[in-house]
Amino acid sequence: MKNADLLKELRIERHQRDEHNQGPGRWPWIVGAVVLVLAVAGALGWMLLGRSALEVQTATAVAPSASTGAGAVLQATGYITARRQATVSAQITGTLTEVLIEEGDHVEKGQVLARLDDNGYRAALDSAKANTLAAQAQVVQLQAQLDQAQHDAVRMHTLVASGLVSKQQDEQARTLAASTAAQLNAQRKLAAAAQAQTTQAQVNFDYTVVHAPFTGVITQKAAQVGEIISPLSAGGGFTRTGVGTIVDMDSLEIDVDVNEAYIGRVKASMPAEAVLDAYPDWKIPAHVIAIVPAADRGKATVKVRVALDQKDPRIVPDMGVRVSFLEQAAKHETAQMPKGVLVPGKAIAQRDGHAAVFVVSDDTAHQRTVEPSAQAYGDLRLLPAAVQAGETVVVSPSAELKDGMRVKQAGKQ
Repeated sequence: MKNADLLKELRIERHQRDEHNQGPGRWPWIVGAVVLVLAVAGALGWMLLGRSALEVQTATAVAPSASTGAGAVLQATGYITARRQATVSAQITGTLTEVLIEEGDHVEKGQVLARLDDNGYRAALDSAKANTLAAQAQVVQLQAQLDQAQHDAVRMHTLVASGLVSKQQDEQARTLAASTAAQLNAQRKLAAAAQAQTTQAQVNFDYTVVHAPFTGVITQKAAQVGEIISPLSAGGGFTRTGVGTIVDMDSLEIDVDVNEAYIGRVKASMPAEAVLDAYPDWKIPAHVIAIVPAADRGKATVKVRVALDQKDPRIVPDMGVRVSFLEQAAKHETAQMPKGVLVPGKAIAQRDGHAAVFVVSDDTAHQRTVEPSAQAYGDLRLLPAAVQAGETVVVSPSAELKDGMRVKQAGKQ
């Protein structure tokens, strides 16, 4: 076939080209694929944004106290601590046969908390007692021999004077009496040593019973029956170092970290008022015990010890608390408390030209429009409405935080 004929067969006729152009073509498929990809990407992005939680700092909104508007020179946060608490353990190593405590139990000083296996210590005590009895019996025997030897020596001395016995016999009798006296003295010391060993065995035996060192409440049960307990942590993770933790609830107080820039406002014995995060409407009168003469370089704070003037079963260790330091003791019956709640000033953000706060509920941030009071209370601002006492608010919310976004609390102020 010639080249001209080949080219003629490869040529597309006009009517065939028109029929081809009238078909659906590839562009609609391309456009559809692009739209589908964008839709899938948007859905994935929405899912990721919805599931990912933004890490935020939070604080608890508190109700203002009678001292908020008058007399409060400073407010700070802290925690309830116990000045008297102990992890109770045995002074010997042994296996627990009884544990008589549970968390929340009230115990009295000297009450039995647990018992250890005492078979070995009981045998050692019985052996020591037997040795003591044997030593004391030897003392009695030697005492009788000494009495006889002394009588014989006196009799021999009388007979020597009359010439009935020789001086040698008299000297032997006196020597026997002196020797018996020395043996008696040595045996008495052995008996005393045996008695000391009995006392030591009795002490070790008594150590198999663990007693409460003071009156308090059990806050932690650390061991179970069958476990080995030791005060020396022998055996690694298979040995318990304590039976439980007991706290003297009468020794509860507040440890507050005060910014060193404001520590000059706090004085020893000055009145104060405490509000627990768990009970924001409960005002507890308090006073400053002491200012600890040491600063935390990392946090730039100074620790202040605050005593609670009222004791209550609702107050437990490690509770969060806000303390107001007062110029004078608050008079609750006449003081005028402002309405609303107090939140950190950094919790108030601007959204769409309005002041707003983000309240965290069920790990979700909910935006609420607020109108803060013009009066400030230290680093706190009063919100007359929109937020309730005890609710959690976001501190220093970032611009990316939106209403309904999931959040994760990294810490609470």
